[in-house]
Amino acid sequence: MKILLVVAISLVTSFHTICVPASDYGTMGLVDIPTARMASDGVITATAAIQSRTNSYAISYQPTPWLETTFRYTGFNRFFYYDRNYEAKLRLWSEREYLPQVAVGIRDMVGTGVFGSEYIVANKYWNNLDFTLGMGWGRLAGAGDFDNPLTTIFGDFKSRENDFGEGGELSANTFFKGEKTGLFGGVQYQFDFLPLSFMVEYNPDQYDWEVRRGGRKPKSHWSGGVKWEPRPGLSILLSRQTGQEWGITVSAALDTKGLPERRQASNFISSLDMSEDELPAMLDASSWYDTLLFDVERSGLLLLEANIDEASGAAILVIANSEFPIWADAIARISILADLHMPKSINTIRVVLEEAGHRVHSVQIRRPSLLSNQSRGLMERQIKVLPGRHLDQIQYKTGFVQNKVIFDVNLGTRFQLFDPDDPMRYQLFGKVGINLVLPDNWSVNGYYALNIKNNFDSIKRSSDSILPRVRSDIVRYLKEGDSGLDSLFIEKRGTTFKEFHYRVYAGVLEEMYSGFGGEILFQPFQSRIASGFSANWVRQRDYDRSLKHLNYETATAFASLYWASPFYNMDIALHAGKYLARDIGATMEIRRTFNNGWMVGLWATMTDVSFEEFGEGSFDKGIFLRMPLDGLFGRRNKASYSNRLRPIQRDGGQRLENFSGNIWWDIRGARYDALYNLTDRMLP
Repeated sequence: MKILLVVAISLVTSFHTICVPASDYGTMGLVDIPTARMASDGVITATAAIQSRTNSYAISYQPTPWLETTFRYTGFNRFFYYDRNYEAKLRLWSEREYLPQVAVGIRDMVGTGVFGSEYIVANKYWNNLDFTLGMGWGRLAGAGDFDNPLTTIFGDFKSRENDFGEGGELSANTFFKGEKTGLFGGVQYQFDFLPLSFMVEYNPDQYDWEVRRGGRKPKSHWSGGVKWEPRPGLSILLSRQTGQEWGITVSAALDTKGLPERRQASNFISSLDMSEDELPAMLDASSWYDTLLFDVERSGLLLLEANIDEASGAAILVIANSEFPIWADAIARISILADLHMPKSINTIRVVLEEAGHRVHSVQIRRPSLLSNQSRGLMERQIKVLPGRHLDQIQYKTGFVQNKVIFDVNLGTRFQLFDPDDPMRYQLFGKVGINLVLPDNWSVNGYYALNIKNNFDSIKRSSDSILPRVRSDIVRYLKEGDSGLDSLFIEKRGTTFKEFHYRVYAGVLEEMYSGFGGEILFQPFQSRIASGFSANWVRQRDYDRSLKHLNYETATAFASLYWASPFYNMDIALHAGKYLARDIGATMEIRRTFNNGWMVGLWATMTDVSFEEFGEGSFDKGIFLRMPLDGLFGRRNKASYSNRLRPIQRDGGQRLENFSGNIWWDIRGARYDALYNLTDRMLP
């Protein structure tokens, strides 16, 4: 699965010192049962659990210190079935001297109900032992040890719903219901000087759902295992389960919250010591702007424009950041270089941040050489975050970065996930990308894919959608368009009146649609609330991904509202409008974004399409992941990998994902809430 493979690569190459107590279900637990333990705040965990009964893959994320969320995909080996479900676990309170840690959780809260169960679980350490005891409903109740205590308060809790229709709905009518409740528990022993731990558990699950379909009934409710952590962030569990099968589980984890180490500065030379031979031919060694430009570009930044007023001692530098994951580090670097190259009369530097073509903010700092005798706290207080701006009269402007064609040639992959006939199909292709920077913030972007190897020919299923097939025909694009033009469009981005950011574009926008459109974002200075509007007219492309088109065309439009929450870096967006299948509704996005570039979140879309018309899954929902690639394979850059993981692809609630309310996410690294918390890193 594409998202798991990419996550695994990053996790294996970027370990932090974190523990990985993930169970077969991907949640923090023993072998199969959950515990009240939580991963560290901001940790993402990828898990693969292989047994004779099932193969299960999961991604878990700790969006807050007290909430664990999991997406799980399970295939059954003894009969043909694949299941997708979500789990959430909430910590009620932490462990204290005489009080265990307690959590409450729901398995399969949005899914088919195959693994439906709820639980309250407690954990307590005693020396090297960690004891678990829980009370479960649904599958974790097993045959039941006592009557459901909630039935004494709510009489209708005796009945538990088993019909989940199309699946994908919040199964609230089953939560903590059932005539009986059962107990589960276990213990784990951790060695002091070895990366090994032993565990044993009691799981009351009867596996009735599997038995009715030809699966084996468990011989025992006891399971045990040994877990080895060969290095921090990686664990391997070998288990013997239910007295009849062996299992192996591999988990890898990464702390998405930690800031990267600041890069070491290269050996820069001042303009006084720089000779003509050391500069490109178009630069002048006697010009402070040209020598600064030379060193700035060697640092991974772009110096776009500058104004200087030697009488007032102030300078304005417009900077774009192509390599630094954190803008604060880029500001620290430009302040060092400006101090090295600018005239001695300059004592104040204002850096205008251009992010994704938008002038988001300005940061005013004192010249570093004037701060040598000041305390760190006093230096921080002199940093001011101001609105972005355009220069009234541009004294210096870099021109040679325009009209320059940049080609990117590499290998790419494409995956088609969750087809019940084969949960993962793949393609390896050559990828030729193009970026042409034009004057006035116009650019041409696109790439062409050339097939090397794929197994899409084995796809037999066709869409059964009764809606316009705006997305569910993706399998035809995968089969008939294994090579072809993926995108090629012209775009302009910019900022006007300091607080309005816009973009317009036209061309081949993605593998399924061509068209034109635009977006505007109103982001008041220092405000955590923003609003925007986006609109597109599109026509569906032919399946071979040529320049030909099909007959389907439509217009989409969305009004958007955004909130940068002060809690845990949570960003929330609400988009309401018309979708590709001409349905009307709204999409809610909740993402946790970090200053280091990581972004993890959920989204759900509800429209006027009924659950029955939508089909399997009932409504559109999924997980969003953006992972920074800085330092991966030794490359230093600001690149990232982004993907949306859907349990199933249908036609209701579909947007042009990269062209419907994206500016707010694009400029996140330079937003006020991101800069305000990192003033200490802006200092050299």
